[in-house]
Formats: sequence, C-alpha cells, structure tokens
Amino acid sequence: MTAETTRVENTQTDNSQSDAARNLRIGVILGGRSSEHEVSLASAQNVIQALREAGYTVVPIGISPTGRWLTGSDPLAQLTNESAARAAQETPGIEAHAGGWDLLPRYQEDAQTLAAIDVIFPVLHGPFGEDGTIQGLLEMANLPYVGCGVLTSAVAMDKAIAKRLLAAEGILQAPSHLIQRSQWRNGATIDNAADNLPHNASHNTDDICAQVEARFGYPVFVKPANLGSSIGVSKARNRPELIAAIDLAADYDRKILVEAAIPHAREIEVSVLGNHAPIASIPGEVIPGHEFYDYEAKYLDDSSRLVIPAELEADQVRQVQEMALAAFRALDAEGLARVDFLMNSATGEFYLNEINTMPGFTRNSMYPKLWEASGIAYPELVHRLVQLAVERYDERSHNRTSR
Repeated sequence: MTAETTRVENTQTDNSQSDAARNLRIGVILGGRSSEHEVSLASAQNVIQALREAGYTVVPIGISPTGRWLTGSDPLAQLTNESAARAAQETPGIEAHAGGWDLLPRYQEDAQTLAAIDVIFPVLHGPFGEDGTIQGLLEMANLPYVGCGVLTSAVAMDKAIAKRLLAAEGILQAPSHLIQRSQWRNGATIDNAADNLPHNASHNTDDICAQVEARFGYPVFVKPANLGSSIGVSKARNRPELIAAIDLAADYDRKILVEAAIPHAREIEVSVLGNHAPIASIPGEVIPGHEFYDYEAKYLDDSSRLVIPAELEADQVRQVQEMALAAFRALDAEGLARVDFLMNSATGEFYLNEINTMPGFTRNSMYPKLWEASGIAYPELVHRLVQLAVERYDERSHNRTSR
C-alpha cells in the first residue's frame, strides 16, 4: 500500500452515518493524576473544539492532579487556571482525602451528568488514564469509550511488557535491559531472567552499570517503563550520566528501561485508526530541536520540526505502515494508536520504539496532523473515533453474561 493509495482509502466516508448519530452527548475526560496532566489539558481543548465542529454536544469532565472529579462549571478552565496551585497545595493520592472512595465521582453531584452521556472520550495521558485504569472503570459503568480496552491500554503503557509481546510477533525493536527500582536503590534481590541473569542475583549500582556497558556500550537511552511524553527520559553517554538517568527515571516508575541507541536514527511515526480493519496514515518524521525528542522539544519550544510526509522511498512507506498495523494487531488495539519508530538511516532498518494508545491531540500533534495529510480533517477524525467506540461497544454487547 503506497502513501497515495492510503490517502484515497482514508478519504472514503460512511454514507450510512446519519445526522442523528452526531446528536450524541460526548463526555470528554481531561486532566488526571499523571505528570502528563498539562498535556491532557492541551489535547482536550482541541478535542472539545473538534467534537463541537463535528456536531456533537460535549460535556467536559475534569480530574484534578490529586484525583478529584470535576463536573459542572467548565472543568477545563478550572484545571487550566488552577492545576499548578492545586498540585502544590494538595498531597497527591489518597492522603489528600478522607478515603479512597472520595476519589470516585460523587453520586449526588456527578451521577446525573454522567448518566446523560452517550460516549466517553478519555483524553488522558500516562498513568491513571492511558494505562487501563479509567478504561476498567468505564467498562464497569457499561459506557462506550474511545480508544483501546483495558488489556491493550495496560500493556502498551508498560513498555517492558509490550516489548516482550511485540518481540514474540517478530517485530524489530532496540535491545533493552530492565531494572527494578528496588534493585537499583536497595540492592534488592530480583528475578531478571528475561535478561539472562542468574535467578535471585543481587546487584549493586556498579554491577548494573557494568552490565549495561558490557551489553550496549554508550550512548543509551533510559526511561520509565510506564510513562509518556518523554517525561523522565534521558540520554546517557558515560557512567555518571547513566547513574543520573536511572535515578531520574526511578522517580517516576518502579521499572526502568535502558535501551541501546540506534545509530543514525530518524524518528518516524505512523497513525493507526480502526477496530477490526485498521488503516495506517502516511508516515511523518520528527526532527527534534534538541538532541532527542524530549518533553521540552515536544511542548515547550518551537525548535522541533514535523516533516509530513516523511521523505521515504515507496517500499519504506509500505514497510513502516505494515509494521505499524502488525503492532496494532499484536496488542489487540482498537480505535486508535500512534506507532513510533526509529529508522537506522544507514541500513534502512525500522525499529519499533513504542505504541501510544492515546496520543497527543493538540493541533500540532503528530496523530491528527498525519491524518489531515492523509485526507481526514480533525473534526472528521474525532467523529470517526466516536463511531468506532460505538461500534466496539455494540459488538461487545453480544457477549453473554449469564448461563
């Protein structure tokens, strides 16, 4: 499939969709208990606008950095204006409340609002939103929602687990080494058999660094296994930088992934859309303004460039699209995902970097821009995502729940 035929296929619309379908009330959940809280707010602002342009009634539903649910008077504006102060004043998690149940939507205040919603669009990035937690809550509430289900969301968020499943499908990835935070900080005993280490072998920081150096050399990339938006990600060129990088990643997650750097790397991304018959967008390329595409390069300055379409040969376009679709199917994904690759420009090999099941949705984010270049405008894109959510919900409704 070439980029051109992809464009033709993607511009096809379902003429059976009625105007009545666009009368649905869409609940957009935004914010969340994640270090990607601000990214969610930026994405949600654009999703809300696009849904309204597509003809839907939108009900914003906010989740504060401490997990408090907000409905009613403009949660997006409230969180945008107050999230920084709220995060500084409140202790994250259960300690900020009388009990864990207080973190759930309050029945008297929120139940009527939630009950009137037809489909949920969870524009949440990172833990407590993109990792299967909110998806599980929505499954229990029997609400249709945009995006992947519980299993796929959880697996894709955990890069270490996702790597194992994708490797089983023969999808090429950068070699990696998994470190447990307890192992790093306390010299705890762990089972790292996946890395061919002795069972219950005790390691100190020097041992771990020596293993990384022997296996990969430098440079390497270090990242939290369960996070996105390049938060906590570092490039290490020597042992002091490696130690600092692991310390940083360990602040964000109990599992730290060290990956070999791909030489001559180009960052290529593909957007995927669909349920049982997914389609792939034309590929795009990120040219980072920094040494790599870190959080600052993504969101805080304008030094990075997005090249759409990526300058690739036709056979390379087909190859990376096919790899993106293979990864999407391997994780049993539904709705949407952005699949990121590193391309060795010297050899032409593509290495799958990660799958994002709720990618950024700002106007400058790669996921919607790739579809726009492939023939699907932003309002039409969010409309299709809502329809895919309804389709998935209807299909699952055929499951028997009793004998």
